[in-house]
Amino acid sequence: MNPEASRLESTNPESINPESISIDDFIASTSAGTPPAALAPCLLAMWYEKRGDWERAHGIVQEIETVTASLIHAYLHRREGDEANARYWYSRAGRKFPAGSTLDDEWLELTTELLQSN
Repeated sequence: MNPEASRLESTNPESINPESISIDDFIASTSAGTPPAALAPCLLAMWYEKRGDWERAHGIVQEIETVTASLIHAYLHRREGDEANARYWYSRAGRKFPAGSTLDDEWLELTTELLQSN
């Protein structure tokens, strides 16, 4: 398994409690060098994606076999511009391709859902 996917905590001294983090705080945290401590792997993937590190985000979710990870995997392939692969992963997640949604809107929606369920 990818070490990022199984990461439980960070050495970041200014970490944010993932149980109470707001979307605004989460977005602001992406300007730091390290992610907030104890982020669940799917949130960690979204953190890296927001920083522009598609490869690392993809490496995390491709190691996880859940509906949520499949949905993020779909989003990442959509972000990459690989619509066929994205459609496959949306199908695995039981969702339709979000044709009317911008990538930024989808990132915000997914990340907000993850923070609320964390």
